[in-house]
Amino acid sequence: MLLKKGCRLWWLALPGILLDRITKQAATAALAPHGVKHAIDGVLSWAYTQNRGAAFSILSGRSILLVLLTIALIAALVIYLLRHPENSTLERAGMWCIIAGGLGNLWDRLAYGCVIDFIRLDFVNFAIFNVADIFVCGGAAAVILSVLLTEGRKKHG
Repeated sequence: MLLKKGCRLWWLALPGILLDRITKQAATAALAPHGVKHAIDGVLSWAYTQNRGAAFSILSGRSILLVLLTIALIAALVIYLLRHPENSTLERAGMWCIIAGGLGNLWDRLAYGCVIDFIRLDFVNFAIFNVADIFVCGGAAAVILSVLLTEGRKKHG
C-alpha cells in the first residue's frame, strides 16, 4: 500500500517527457543549427542552442559526470517518494515533475551529448532553456511551496 501511494502521480512525468521531446524535435527541425525566430517581439524568441553543461552551462564538457549525477538525483527522488508516501500531493507532484525534466534532459545527453535549449526570454538577460527545465523549476517551486505550507500548518496548529 505504501509503495502504491508513493508512486501515485507518476503519470505526471509522462506529459512532461513527451512535451519536452516533441518541442525539442520541432526546435531542432525548424531552427538548427543556430536559427532564431521571434515569437513575440521583445518578449519571446525560439533560439536553438546546444548546452554541453548543466544549468547555466556549469560543468560544461563533463558529460559523463552530468549523466551520472542526473541518474543519481532521479534515483534519489524516486527512493524518497517510495519511502515517504505520507508527503502531500503537491510535494509528490512537484517531485514527479522534477523527475520528468531530469529524464528529458538526460535523454538529450545520452542521445546527443548535449541538451537542446530553444526558449529565450527577450525582455530579460537570462539563459536559453527548454520544456524539461520548466518542469524541473516548476516542480522545485511546488516542493518548496508544499514544505512552506506544511511548516506553516505545524506552527499554527
